Amino acid sequence: MTDNRRFVLVRRPDGTPVPDDFALQTAQTPTLAPGEVLVRNVYASLDPAIRGWLDDAPSYMPPVPLGDAVRATTVGTVADSANPEFAIGDWVLGLNAIEDYSVAVPGGFTQKIDPAAVPAVTNYLSVFGAVGLTAYFGLLEVGKPKAGETVLVTGAAGAVGSLVGQIARIQGCRVIGIAGGPAKCARLTERYGYDAAIDYRGKDEAALVAAIAAAAPDGVDVIFENVGGIILDAGLMNLRDGARVALCGLISEYNAPAPVGVRNLWQLIVHSASINGLLVRDFVPRFSEGAAVMGGWLAEGKLVFDEDIVDGIDNAFAAFMTLFSGGNDGKLILKI
Repeated sequence: MTDNRRFVLVRRPDGTPVPDDFALQTAQTPTLAPGEVLVRNVYASLDPAIRGWLDDAPSYMPPVPLGDAVRATTVGTVADSANPEFAIGDWVLGLNAIEDYSVAVPGGFTQKIDPAAVPAVTNYLSVFGAVGLTAYFGLLEVGKPKAGETVLVTGAAGAVGSLVGQIARIQGCRVIGIAGGPAKCARLTERYGYDAAIDYRGKDEAALVAAIAAAAPDGVDVIFENVGGIILDAGLMNLRDGARVALCGLISEYNAPAPVGVRNLWQLIVHSASINGLLVRDFVPRFSEGAAVMGGWLAEGKLVFDEDIVDGIDNAFAAFMTLFSGGNDGKLILKI
């Protein structure tokens, strides 16, 4: 086996991560215990959730230990196997790390995948992976949209948001998206089928409240929230009675020195509305169901999706930071 290159966390970020928080290190390729497999990671999913795993704070997963490779969902091939159910060359999906080789125990996060079943194996990290299933179950099971309702999606040009808007349209909803910059707003309406797009750049909370009100004069029934901060506060000021807020992410706050918080939460009382956090892991038993429906919509031409693939583990930091600058176009994936 060759050496194992690893994108390692060496210091916990204080606010916005900087290059010195990480190091690209080389270690020996791991050896296997009975039942384990050695995965040669080919692609890694770069997601906003990774930022939360870098902090030593309570969360739904333990923090990445200092001195360890940064955790990520990967697809790769079995390079060595001490498990009779996995053969060398099998393609697998798992929660591993940004490194060449990871030891995995089959079951749980690690499962075989069939690259021939999808247009590209990277699709298991986008439309058929956690991204697509977060959009599917998060909107349908948490947002519970009904035909004729108005859905507001923040971070609408992102990997999850772009799919949420399309799924809402399939459900017969009117869809408004918030994104950063004219190019991304144009993509919302021209490629993803949004009914209206709002550019958040250069707008304070009052301007955002007004922009949402202009696009949805009768208010919004569902907010699919990916951003937080003043964007969430502006959305809350435009709720209809009985509205539902599906809280998927708060990317605007992940690098903040102190939590920003929500100031307009009282609008939930005013409108008898609700807010629910969502994690795609809660729907693992139904993944095959969601993937089948998404696959059908793709085959019928009802969905489109985009992937932004960056080449080389040495570009891991720069690629990861584009998540927070909005520099990526589509699902961000690192080709290790």
